[in-house]
Amino acid sequence: MIVTRAPLRLPLGGGGTDIVSYASRFGGFVLSSAIDKFIYISVNRPQADDFIRLKYSRSETVSTVDDIQNELIREALKLTGIDKGIEITAMADVPDGTGLGSSGAFLVALLLALHTFKKESVPAEVLAKEAATIEIDILGHPIGKHDQYVAAFGGLVALEIGRDNVVDVRATNISPEVVREMENHLTLFYTGRIRRSVEVLRKQDNSTKINDSRVIDSLHEIKEVGIRIKTLLEEERIENLGALFDAHWQAKIKLSDAIADREIIDLYGLAKANGAEGGKLVGAGGGGFMAFFANGSMLKLRSVLVSEGLRELPFRFEPEGAKVLVDF
Repeated sequence: MIVTRAPLRLPLGGGGTDIVSYASRFGGFVLSSAIDKFIYISVNRPQADDFIRLKYSRSETVSTVDDIQNELIREALKLTGIDKGIEITAMADVPDGTGLGSSGAFLVALLLALHTFKKESVPAEVLAKEAATIEIDILGHPIGKHDQYVAAFGGLVALEIGRDNVVDVRATNISPEVVREMENHLTLFYTGRIRRSVEVLRKQDNSTKINDSRVIDSLHEIKEVGIRIKTLLEEERIENLGALFDAHWQAKIKLSDAIADREIIDLYGLAKANGAEGGKLVGAGGGGFMAFFANGSMLKLRSVLVSEGLRELPFRFEPEGAKVLVDF
């Protein structure tokens, strides 16, 4: 029995500039942190037969890898060369499609479990690269490499994506005291709406490819705001974070009309009118989780958003990346 886990993540700035169509032309930058919400994968070898058994949001029992309907599991098994005699179960702390990087964390946790199943030790860099290869190169999803690298490495990191799409993972000089302070001023709320990030990101990807100046200029601004947020936190000026979150939000909603509809925009305005200084939809947009920053008390903000039907998700930043929990 093998059990692994990989953390979900909360982007703090620069999200979206890691997508290949942008990063390959201009270079990308994302400041992001793992959080203490996880994807768990368990792997076991069946004793009586060579079937492949899968349990995630659905159940599958197949005799060949090509028969697997879950494309992430299918390609992970192909990449690691496992073609029979395995049981895989997936569990998650939050629903899929909520903007916290679940598909990247799922793949990283799964690949770690499969390599461990084969008695192979692989570093975080390899796990992240393999997960990105599956999602971007093999499956053709219009995404970036942000989710996979944060899931593999953990911690609060700056990702610099070169025009060759190579990711440089850089530790930040943000003190533990500032990290703890951010935890006290940030809050996450679930809108109750699940969205498919591929659909939202494909629109952004297509707009970038046809040189839509509005989208490209917005991504330039998002990248610059991300760099400014990193500088601000390293200089321990956390009180200014809300204004930069707001600037990030204003640039993000220019990327596509699929990011925020009237209901989401009204929720954001309601939050700002009740104590939030800035915030964002986490991930590609369209639904999922919203993060808000407030310098003062968040009691009123919490009360108002809960009354609107949103549910708070308490969290802490997570220092560890993907890891093996059980191996026997």
